Amino acid sequence: MKHDLQQIIGNTLRWGVTIACTIAAIGGIIYLVRHGGEPMPDYTTFDYAKASAETDYTTLDGIWHGVLGGSGRSMIQMGVIALLLTPITRVVLSLFDFLQERDWLYSAITAVVLAIIISNSIGGF
Repeated sequence: MKHDLQQIIGNTLRWGVTIACTIAAIGGIIYLVRHGGEPMPDYTTFDYAKASAETDYTTLDGIWHGVLGGSGRSMIQMGVIALLLTPITRVVLSLFDFLQERDWLYSAITAVVLAIIISNSIGGF
């Protein structure tokens, strides 16, 4: 069991990055197929009203609905989220491994790291 969990932890990064890149690449292809021929927008000025109206890919709910609707932009964002969740998953799995081994020092250190990651993620909202 110990070896299996360590193998899973080791493969988490490889599979997480592969899945995230696949999702983002599919989203990029969809986006280019639908919007590749459009003229380049004028980025010399910032239109705050237009930017705040386009929030469909900046919230988890908006991203999820965009992915279900086939939005390439939302799929790219979903790939970024999957990429961000990869190291968090590794930390959680490492915590379970250290707890299973009864290694209390590394369990505590890993729990603190996980708490910092979670508090920073929640604090960003």
